[in-house]
Amino acid sequence: MLVTTKDMLLDAQKGHYAVGAFNVENLEFVMAVLAAAEERHSPVIMQTTPGTVKYAGLDYFYGMVKAAAERTDIPVALHLDHGDGFDRCMQAIHTGYTSVMIDGSHVPFEQNMELTESVCKPAAAMGIPVEAELGKVGGKEDDGPDAGKENPFTDPDEAVEFVERTGCTSLAVGVGTAHGVYKGTPHIEQEILKEIRSKVSIPLVLHGTSGVPDDQVFTAIENGICKVNYATELRQAFTKGYMAYMAENPDCFDPKKPSKEGMAEIQKVVSSHMDNLGSSHKA
Repeated sequence: MLVTTKDMLLDAQKGHYAVGAFNVENLEFVMAVLAAAEERHSPVIMQTTPGTVKYAGLDYFYGMVKAAAERTDIPVALHLDHGDGFDRCMQAIHTGYTSVMIDGSHVPFEQNMELTESVCKPAAAMGIPVEAELGKVGGKEDDGPDAGKENPFTDPDEAVEFVERTGCTSLAVGVGTAHGVYKGTPHIEQEILKEIRSKVSIPLVLHGTSGVPDDQVFTAIENGICKVNYATELRQAFTKGYMAYMAENPDCFDPKKPSKEGMAEIQKVVSSHMDNLGSSHKA
């Protein structure tokens, strides 16, 4: 069933676990993520970035995820990841997305608050939860701006003012993670996360989690994270399965066959993360 992320994340907060938010790139990703959610009996968030939306369209992804959600009793939310402006967020909501993120982390604090509030007010009137971002998640998400060498950490005191003024329902925080492939060992600044959690009551979100050791993610959940995003790992898993099949069957011209192997790899990755997040058997 297609639901919003509001109760999903509040339940996770109360139960001291996190819900996985998995970026879906095409039909095969949607099917594989749903298969993992059903196998683990876990609530799940499927999300798309603006780059993915530009590739196919909001309506295509809404249609695929809606069809998936109607096939199951598992709670499924469709989320716009890193919404790149007011218009994109409103288009997603009107298309049928059940959750949106407005990402104003690339503009100064005051502008970020103004942009976030501009989305939160109409979204609240329509019953749609809004995730915002304060601080910087390193690396480059999709075709968005690179965080560069800016201070990546969320200021806990700024977070208090930001949440109060904007009305966002969840907050993505900068605690040391980065988008894309890590070149070294990732490190989550747990003390900063704990300070943010002590001052902000809404669910907190961890971005750039592909490649972060499970034990660090587990500790971050203990320290207040309720939603954990994964994108790069799913892309790597699908490509691994697809290319392995084609290497063994170079004459194959039926895309369903290598895609099936790619889907199996995604399902393994997603199932493993659901277990570590603590969301398995919580649907």
